[in-house]
Amino acid sequence: MAQQIDPLAVLILGPTGSGKTALSLAVGKQFQGEIVSCDSVAVYRGMDLGSAKPTPDEQRQLPHHLIDVANPDQGFTAGEYSRQARAALKEIAARNHLPIVTGGTGLYLRALTEGLFPGPARQEALRDRLSRSLARHKAGWLHRILQRLDSTSAQRIHANDTPKLIRALEVCLTAKQPISRAHEAGPNPGRDPLTGFRILRIGLNPPRPSLYEKLNHRAASMFEQGLVAETEALLKQYGKVRALDSLGYRQALAILDGKLSEPEAIAAAQQGHRNYAKRQLTWFRREPGVHWIEDFGNTPQTIFKATELIKANLAGFAKPPT
Repeated sequence: MAQQIDPLAVLILGPTGSGKTALSLAVGKQFQGEIVSCDSVAVYRGMDLGSAKPTPDEQRQLPHHLIDVANPDQGFTAGEYSRQARAALKEIAARNHLPIVTGGTGLYLRALTEGLFPGPARQEALRDRLSRSLARHKAGWLHRILQRLDSTSAQRIHANDTPKLIRALEVCLTAKQPISRAHEAGPNPGRDPLTGFRILRIGLNPPRPSLYEKLNHRAASMFEQGLVAETEALLKQYGKVRALDSLGYRQALAILDGKLSEPEAIAAAQQGHRNYAKRQLTWFRREPGVHWIEDFGNTPQTIFKATELIKANLAGFAKPPT
């Protein structure tokens, strides 16, 4: 009896603006692929411009999953993402199509491939104390505490990302170890690694000056296309929900609140995107077995290299989809 070979799943990772969507569409059309988004903002309906989710035209080119699956006032955790994404991968493979996971949210990707570390449960009393402490001391307070307790996580988490700061401090104070140490520990009996798939990781790392130039242009373009109006509509419908603390929407809210002018908000968003790209690359550098391509995802050279990698991983295991 012939040995059953696990199907292939392709993971395209890299910093924001590196061309992951373009590459996923290019290779997906060649290998009868379906796209599984790995973006913590693209899961929300109505959050289109700030998340840079695939356009309606791009989504019509190939089936897409895990986009527009929740309202902004609904909690959507890495664990929930993992459950839905794993189900999507299995459904795609059952159709003999190629699953292509595409996105830049490192924690979602880790939850999908390795499972989440067995951290302590939520401590509501501790969370309330941290929230009250932040209210007394104002912006930056929790981030400064985290820098003392877990400098590695403080570098990764934005000073204004209160939910992530509270969770990191919760782990530090409850588990008596930094959350970064728990993440770096890798798979362990408490995790639930993805099984049933062979994984090919393709990473994009375009030249930094070119990437930053593109990010600056894209951030400005988001405002030109109506990010403030989109944010205002979301605010009216859902209120100041956690999802609106995302990059881009945070700066648009500052305009609506009269705290920043539009040029100031654009400059802040541009800086935020550049900083986010740095953090993403630091995170993805820890991913195992990544085939790095030092270019944008939409170039012929990158598409050729990615195509050859996929062909090599399909050869001898399964007939490439036609």
